[in-house]
Amino acid sequence: MKFEEAIKNKLFKTISNCADEIGLDCYVIGGFVRDYFLERESKDIDIVVIGSGIEMAELVSKNLKNTSKVKIFKTYGTAMLKYSNYDIEFVGARKESYSPNSRNPQVSQGTLEDDIKRRDFTINSLAIGLNKKNYGKLIDYHNGLEDIKSKVIRTPLDPQITFNDDPLRMLRAIRFASNFDFNINKDLLDVISNLNSRINIITKERIVEEINRVLLSPKPSYGFSLLEETGLLNIILPEISSLKGIDEIEGQTHKDNFYHTLEVVDNISKVTDNLWLRWAALLHDVGKMPTKKFNSKIGWTFHGHEFEGSKMVYKIFKRLKMPLNDKMKYVQKIVLMSSRPIVLAQENVTDSAVRRLIFDAGESVDDLMTLCEADITTKNKERFKKYLQNFKIVRNKIIEVEERDNIRNFQPPISGKEIMETFDLNPCKSIGQIKEAIKEAILEGDIKNDYNAAYKLMLEEGKKLGLIANEKR
Repeated sequence: MKFEEAIKNKLFKTISNCADEIGLDCYVIGGFVRDYFLERESKDIDIVVIGSGIEMAELVSKNLKNTSKVKIFKTYGTAMLKYSNYDIEFVGARKESYSPNSRNPQVSQGTLEDDIKRRDFTINSLAIGLNKKNYGKLIDYHNGLEDIKSKVIRTPLDPQITFNDDPLRMLRAIRFASNFDFNINKDLLDVISNLNSRINIITKERIVEEINRVLLSPKPSYGFSLLEETGLLNIILPEISSLKGIDEIEGQTHKDNFYHTLEVVDNISKVTDNLWLRWAALLHDVGKMPTKKFNSKIGWTFHGHEFEGSKMVYKIFKRLKMPLNDKMKYVQKIVLMSSRPIVLAQENVTDSAVRRLIFDAGESVDDLMTLCEADITTKNKERFKKYLQNFKIVRNKIIEVEERDNIRNFQPPISGKEIMETFDLNPCKSIGQIKEAIKEAILEGDIKNDYNAAYKLMLEEGKKLGLIANEKR
């Protein structure tokens, strides 16, 4: 909703009428106003009332049809309702004071100026009047509009106070800079660097929320470079920070895996908004630091870094209190398999190798290929073109083999139950051996992926194990 449209919109007209009816000054403030000037869509609308936000929300809900039921949060003096596709929050103007060990403030009633002072950044401190007397008038106490035009992140108050009071704002500063391609001046970055340890009082869930938003920005490397520069990355994700730097022994060096990782994340962000694939790109080389070794004959090696990295994914997710579910397993799988297509692209691609790739990757095979293509960071144009062409060959081979052999989401043509019934078996080792033989034969291309071929092989494998079928086909 653009502001020119919104200001004529029934929603804001209704809020205006309600504000005048009960004699309270009312303003739209924060992200909605900022996004209007940035020409971005915004689904969240914050309304500040000089008085009771709850009373205002209830009156608006009565006068505006098709709203959700008002949700009231008495502790914070706020109320929320949904209208159309918008989430609207009403809050009484307030001032805040903080204790050193918590980002949860002590709140008291305040003026509009008090409320604006407590905002994190000047770009979020803009307000627009909604009463009849000042309808559509911009209130800008801290030159927030100029900062939007200049693409600068600043704080309304001394940044030392702003970040010390609520350390999450350090991450928010970097997230906004990364999302909007804004600048953070050196003085502000220095304050963040000096206060970076304060981030430890913030819950892991809130930290991850901000990291996710940096990852989902158009060019995540900008945000992660700022996180590294301020020391926040070393506190939150030391495994990524430790990738920085180049070692040299006997004149032999390796690439800087930190900057390579950021380049891969940027590459993948050009082609996908999948948050978890972006996480996989961020963590795909995370196992290189613990597996790094120097061999005088062949130079630097990182043997098994994919396996080590996949184990580290679990530890990172657990430490950051991220979901230990299918999303984590997806990231683990992509990290574990991140070099498999690279190996295939370097040699003649056999149907058998492609079948195994599809079988192991399952539904993630296309995402795995996307990561491998993003992992091409060579600056040699000819080499880049060659690698990309090789991956194209692998992709085409995947399509060809999958259409013919149906390996993705592979289900054995013969079930364990049928093996038991055929040979009159109770649960035993032989059942697994027969199933494995059928699977391997299909993946190797020795038999087709169909019931008849698998049934025939089952009988042959059973005979090798000394089993007697109790029925014939």
